[in-house]
Amino acid sequence: MTVIQENPASAAGAAPAASVADTEAEVLGLYRAHLSKGRATLAELFGSHMEVASEGAWLTTSDGERFLNAGGYGVFIMGARHPIVMEEVERQLRTHPTATRILLEPTVARAAEALVSVMPQGLDRVHFGLSGAEAVETGLKLARAGGFKRTISMRGGYHGKTLGALSATAKEVYQKPFRPLIPDFHHLPFGDADALAAELAAHPGETCVILEPVQGEGGVIIPPKGYLKRVEELVREHDGFLILDEIQSGFGRLGEWWGADFEDVRPDVLLAGKALGGGVLPVSAAIATRKAFRPFDKDPYVHTATFSGQPVLMAAVQGAVRAMKEDRLVTRATDLGAALLPRIAEIAYRNIPELVVDVRGQGLLIGVELVEAGLAGELLIELFNHGVVANHSMNGSSVVRFTPPAVLSDTDVEFLLNSFDLATRDLVSGAATMPEGGN
Repeated sequence: MTVIQENPASAAGAAPAASVADTEAEVLGLYRAHLSKGRATLAELFGSHMEVASEGAWLTTSDGERFLNAGGYGVFIMGARHPIVMEEVERQLRTHPTATRILLEPTVARAAEALVSVMPQGLDRVHFGLSGAEAVETGLKLARAGGFKRTISMRGGYHGKTLGALSATAKEVYQKPFRPLIPDFHHLPFGDADALAAELAAHPGETCVILEPVQGEGGVIIPPKGYLKRVEELVREHDGFLILDEIQSGFGRLGEWWGADFEDVRPDVLLAGKALGGGVLPVSAAIATRKAFRPFDKDPYVHTATFSGQPVLMAAVQGAVRAMKEDRLVTRATDLGAALLPRIAEIAYRNIPELVVDVRGQGLLIGVELVEAGLAGELLIELFNHGVVANHSMNGSSVVRFTPPAVLSDTDVEFLLNSFDLATRDLVSGAATMPEGGN
């Protein structure tokens, strides 16, 4: 594979080609032996490259090639190894990385304070976790402990793959091997407030609603304007419980701190993750109102995790909030998204008009929908061939998703757009030479 962006340092410090190839083969073998044969096969589609370093918007492979990271499933809103985050984490590593969880520990308290400072008003109680799915489980357990035994989630939504989160993730291929799942989960069309109203009216005081402001894994599905606010109004009207899953859409990704901010929505629980660890460490959180959090206040051992709130993770949270504020990255996400979306759309409709269905996005969450899933996979490979890492969408397999960091320079933006232009040209060239009926 050829990549048009070269690493200036690669000539001086790169390992010999044979050595790199041998190491890649060894690692690929270890994936097959100990991790996932399917994951190894996927890696081969991208040339078996190994990522070994990252900084800002760029990652470097073992053979010295550099790629612009517009993927990462939403983790890198502030890029990789942001200096403020690294400073906080390195300081904590040198002093007290892991706590006993018996004594008071100041880092978790200060991380909670920092996070609450950027939350919608009224969300001021925090439970930290590691993964997004953990945050989802926390939210669902708060709902159940509060007496809300029925749960409604939206078709196309993605909330994770642990058992409770999977029950909310309405995707047959993920659910089927693990049934029976948690009972009393029901799935409705995303964006259909009338369908939700009917369900809530039929079960007043019993229902938890969990949804995303924008369905990222669903293929960057943006609901009708006013839908989120109407969901909140319906939940309050029928004495329900509202969980807003902002694990991917939150922390500046959409051009506001939270998707809730666009329509002044106040859920009972808001879920955060991915970017919350500053692109350095895995951290998630469920942030709740005092009323919703009451079951955890009553018994501090009813829902616990050994690594919840550990000091080194909390240092990353403090650094992430600082970096977002000091570098004004929420505003930067708005400006970059406004510049990127129309230019990506113009390139797509110019180069592949018969292959593209839609180009849509909000902030730095941008999706390009193609006429079939196979073409989305091919476009991802063509983008990689031209030096850009993007993502597929788990619940919207025909959508290529861009989640670039808000630290892109003007040069980075032009590189991304030029690579997309070249990738789409190559895609249509490949489609033209494809045998009839081929994929």
